[in-house]
Amino acid sequence: MRATPIALTLTLLFLAACGGGGGSTDSGSTTPPPPKTQVQLTLTKVASGFNTPLGLENAGDASNRLFVVEQPGTIRIIQNGNVLPTPFLDITSKVTSGGETGLLGVTFHPNFMQNPRFYVNYTRTVSGQLQTVISEFKTSTGNPNLADTSTERILLTVNQPFTNHNAGQLAFGPDGMLYFGLGDGGSGGDPMGNGQNTNVLLGKMLRIDVDHTTGNLPYAIPADNPFVNGGGAPEIWAYGLRNPWRFSFDQPTGRQFVADVGQDAYEEIDIVTKGNNYGWNVMEGTHCYNPSTGCNMTGLTLPITDYAHSEGVTVIGGYVYHGSLLTGFQNVYIFGDFSNGKIWSLTESNGSWTRTLLLTTGVNISSFGRDESGELYAVDYSGNILQLRPM
Repeated sequence: MRATPIALTLTLLFLAACGGGGGSTDSGSTTPPPPKTQVQLTLTKVASGFNTPLGLENAGDASNRLFVVEQPGTIRIIQNGNVLPTPFLDITSKVTSGGETGLLGVTFHPNFMQNPRFYVNYTRTVSGQLQTVISEFKTSTGNPNLADTSTERILLTVNQPFTNHNAGQLAFGPDGMLYFGLGDGGSGGDPMGNGQNTNVLLGKMLRIDVDHTTGNLPYAIPADNPFVNGGGAPEIWAYGLRNPWRFSFDQPTGRQFVADVGQDAYEEIDIVTKGNNYGWNVMEGTHCYNPSTGCNMTGLTLPITDYAHSEGVTVIGGYVYHGSLLTGFQNVYIFGDFSNGKIWSLTESNGSWTRTLLLTTGVNISSFGRDESGELYAVDYSGNILQLRPM
């Protein structure tokens, strides 16, 4: 695996696309500046002092709290503009952290107000074996700002053959099912062929029911999962992914937007649906990867946009905007890149997508998040939470 050609000043190696290369021409190049009907955007700092933050979520419980995921194994709360001194969750003693590992994501049960459960994705090491862990926790009785670590219920563990490409996002879909992505297992170029192997969970988007159980499993397999009757692991929802670091659902449409971090040359955004094959490692974006020319594209679903490493090397998925501050951006998908802090919009017209450069910030954006009003935030890996606001 060759070194990335861009020297990042931070240690967030898991987001940077593996491999060298670059300088390729992006056939879907960025369009001119946004129309005047859209306001110009800026990033405004709303909180700081976080330890390598990787994510930001709200609980959907009308508390207006923001939960910030810190890579070493803690989750902190921003409430009324203040960072609470005591972490909401501290599992640093359980977490293997550093490089591409750590506490990588959190999401809250859709019925969190009545059923205060939340779910995390972290890595740990057991007898020398690195594992991805998907776990459920409950909040402490009488203190909604503190998790009860004794309530951990491990739903799933997956052995990781290498330390990179662990993905990390979890999210409940409009159907109430828990979705989470897993990378291809790491190294470079998917040497184990996990992306196209439907009998393994690596390189996939997975979907489970956390409110019920199937057999001895601590979760249920949804009856409409594509491989529930054979042909692959029953937890799989879609496959052919390399490192789906950040994804989100557009609640009004139900569409799942997935940013899949690329290898040597291209980054991509996919709309992921049931049973589809998104091409890795046959393809990287809309381009052949293995083989480099003349690859068999039969049955593959191509991304809605991709861009070359001349524009950025680590795509960071965002959200379809449904807030009120950013005039003209309603129903527009907003996403970015870790390496240079570029932020783009994606707009759809008659089934075609147009990508527009909105900002070049220079911030190492590790994730996006939104509050209960639908306003958007960028997570700065150096320790800041920034809100997208009108200029």
